[in-house]
Amino acid sequence: MEDTSLAERFEANRSHLRAVAYRMLGSVSEADDAVQEAWLRLSRTDSTGVDNLQAWLTTVVGRICLDILRTRKSRREEPLGPHLPEPIVSRDTGVDPEHEALIADSVGMALFVVLESLSPAERLAFVLHDMFAVPFDEIARITERTPDAARQLASRGRRRVRASPVPDVDLAEQRRMVDAFLSAARDGDFEALVELLDPDIVFRVDAGAGRPNTRIVVGAEEVARQAGSFAGLAQFAKPALVNGVAGVVVAPRGVPRAVAAVTVVNGRIVEIDLLADRERLGDIDLTPFEFEG
Repeated sequence: MEDTSLAERFEANRSHLRAVAYRMLGSVSEADDAVQEAWLRLSRTDSTGVDNLQAWLTTVVGRICLDILRTRKSRREEPLGPHLPEPIVSRDTGVDPEHEALIADSVGMALFVVLESLSPAERLAFVLHDMFAVPFDEIARITERTPDAARQLASRGRRRVRASPVPDVDLAEQRRMVDAFLSAARDGDFEALVELLDPDIVFRVDAGAGRPNTRIVVGAEEVARQAGSFAGLAQFAKPALVNGVAGVVVAPRGVPRAVAAVTVVNGRIVEIDLLADRERLGDIDLTPFEFEG
């Protein structure tokens, strides 16, 4: 009976723990693995002395994610281009209920791109403290630093996050901008594209580590020139919500080719984040979408 009760209490916290792990790792599959590892550790622990199970589990998931981030960083060579997090993709009509907790209170893909740029310790300190109100004393124990050092880690992460664009809240306006961008790309209308883009727009393409198409393009005219090369794919684009902001899924004949999140600020497109890594796209559930053969 005690094991059953413990399992039920854990399940009551699963959604919260997945949200913590996804913000830490930027990967749904890795987040689920981290949560499962937390359950294994809990099942092997005498929890009778745990007063606040959610706080205890949040700390455990934080430690697991920190280890994963450190291992990932030690294995990854100096990247040749951007590494985008795994996006949460939903139909344009609204975020799927199972995804709501994962992206609640976020600011779209722009936030997750910044989180990817933080050191493992900075990411942990910022995510746990600023997003989930974990005290610095506890973060200090996880990172094996002083509370003041943990506070500085979170502060550095916070400064980076504040510099990231915050998308307009009007989803209808976001969608209008994305549709106009796709239309101009299909027509090869260079001037119309430039008009839609912020002068300092950043266009990130992640086609996979070391792939020649993986790149960052900056500036409205440069991005407009690059967009022309996607005119052929634009005809297969389906509207979607990508981490809660307007975006598209591209799947010719039902085969996923790209997922793009578009960040719109003050009526201009300031960022486009396009995941075109075939291997990682295969892990994204696109069953809610209907694609023509």
